Amino acid sequence: MAGATEANIALLIDADNASADHLDEVLLVLGEFGSINIRRAYGNWEKSSLKTWGELSARHSMLQIQQRDVTKRKNATDMRMTIDAMDLLLRGHVKGFGIMSDDSDFLPLAQRIREEGIPVYGFGTAKAPEGFKQACTRFFDMGALRAANLADNGSNAAEPRTAIDPEVVKLLGSAWKASKRNAEGYAALSEVGQRFNAVTSLSARNYGYSRLVDLVRATGIFDVKVAEGGGLLVKRQR
Repeated sequence: MAGATEANIALLIDADNASADHLDEVLLVLGEFGSINIRRAYGNWEKSSLKTWGELSARHSMLQIQQRDVTKRKNATDMRMTIDAMDLLLRGHVKGFGIMSDDSDFLPLAQRIREEGIPVYGFGTAKAPEGFKQACTRFFDMGALRAANLADNGSNAAEPRTAIDPEVVKLLGSAWKASKRNAEGYAALSEVGQRFNAVTSLSARNYGYSRLVDLVRATGIFDVKVAEGGGLLVKRQR
């Protein structure tokens, strides 16, 4: 959660390759990492397909960056967005970037930003290229975010949670195994989570859970209990 000294976060939106329907969920999640002081949406605003984005830009105080399609099959929007991101990075005032897009062209950008020790939070759909997902510090599936939000609000329209990928279960098991464990075989959830996050950009939210502990419980193979001094402990059961 953001504290007294909130990190300065920049949200850059590829409006040509992102749905405006998920903006509220993106802002809610990204706001947990700091204050979203820079909000920019890129696209050719002369297109009727971006009308909804135009309406949301005013509501959420987003700067619309106009980029016309100068040449067919050449995405000038991506290049403009990348140039602006590098400019913000080199100024040194931004402490985290949110990139809302499904475009694999932003993979090198995410890698370059992270080389400077700055986190990158990607927001896209389940169809986003795996390379881009892994290039981000955290990648959030916007569809899963909406489903989780509806479920938390008790909406009848809530969709069932996404089935947990066996690979995720395997990574959680490996993270537990690599963590320091007590005589009973329990490890601190915080350490397990740290090790898990080191090898994947996936978030518990991608499976409809707002917390890692809820995802761990949902796998059905871990026992979770509260430590005597506070905090949570986990142990693989099978």
